[in-house]
Amino acid sequence: MKCIFNKNRLILALLVMLFHISTAQIKTIDGKSVILKKDMDSFLQEQIQALHIPSLSIAFINNGKIVYHRALGYADLEKKEKADDHTVYEAASISKVVFGYFVMRMVDRGVLSLDTPLYKYYPYPDIAYDPRYKLFTARMVLDHTTGLPNWHEFQPPPDSVHVPKGAQYIMFQPGTKWSYSGEAYQYLVRVIAHLLHTDEVSLCDTACKEINVPLGMKHASFGWNNYIRDHRATGYVYNADSAKYQRGQLKKFEEFSAAGGLRTDAVDYARFLIGMVNGTGLSPQAHKEMLKPQSVVTDTGTIRRAGAHWGLGVAIKETPYGIRYWHNGSNGDYTSDFEIFKDSKSGVVMLCNDDRIFGLWGRVLAYYREGKRFKFPQTATK
Repeated sequence: MKCIFNKNRLILALLVMLFHISTAQIKTIDGKSVILKKDMDSFLQEQIQALHIPSLSIAFINNGKIVYHRALGYADLEKKEKADDHTVYEAASISKVVFGYFVMRMVDRGVLSLDTPLYKYYPYPDIAYDPRYKLFTARMVLDHTTGLPNWHEFQPPPDSVHVPKGAQYIMFQPGTKWSYSGEAYQYLVRVIAHLLHTDEVSLCDTACKEINVPLGMKHASFGWNNYIRDHRATGYVYNADSAKYQRGQLKKFEEFSAAGGLRTDAVDYARFLIGMVNGTGLSPQAHKEMLKPQSVVTDTGTIRRAGAHWGLGVAIKETPYGIRYWHNGSNGDYTSDFEIFKDSKSGVVMLCNDDRIFGLWGRVLAYYREGKRFKFPQTATK
């Protein structure tokens, strides 16, 4: 009996050891290699120091599970407060993907339809002078085909478009072209708040219940609360000429900002991505609609290269690794990026409290996609 007991204990110990070995690594997207967690740790530390990133929240997903996450650097440089698993960041424009999921929850509940003109739910007086706005639908908002600019205050209308001074405007016939628009998302926020008989502050709490509960997200929020106040990372902008950080201004986003107001960490956002790919909390039809190509991206710059099509809130592109869902974001002093692949259910999400994440993004992709670790030239490390 003693021999059998010891043998069973040995088998159990071996199984535990094998489990820890298997979970101490990140599988690359090409499936050809793995990255040990300690190697990813050293890689990320090198990168955030070299790129002058104050802090980074990052999570990797393999086969629908979070296999690695870290909070690195300083949430507040002046106070020397280190980032930890409780630190939250402004998600910037990747907030739009989460809002897209929330809208699909509302569609499932029968609150609104994707293709009913939005003015029938709630008029838009700021642009009522142009009757084309009556063509806007929730589908057009989410796939960026309304014709509204991103933010009209910062994007003057083309000479061919005649509008009242300072007014919002439509650039083309709605539904005929693609043009990224945060303003359109904010109109849809007003519509949903009206349909739910609430305001844009209280809608934040409604969204949290509709998103966090089914997806197991713990602290992500579109609203301002005590947890956000106590655990938010301070935003910065790095000045390369002076080698100094400029502290950003506090943005509370007390009213629902679908375009860029979500506060979260990488783990909670990774939980969202897993749920989004799996269709958790959505009907099969709503899940299919959200993640299928809805519009063709005509932007000729970074967005076009990153996503040839847009779904309902998210960019979509066929890649050598399969269909990829993607979005990035910048609020100036906070930046974010993610990608997740449909078939492998593997991906990565990154958030940081400055404007330099995009320099890191390409290096991280090369490493976790194909195991190609960026190496600094010798002169760069002196």
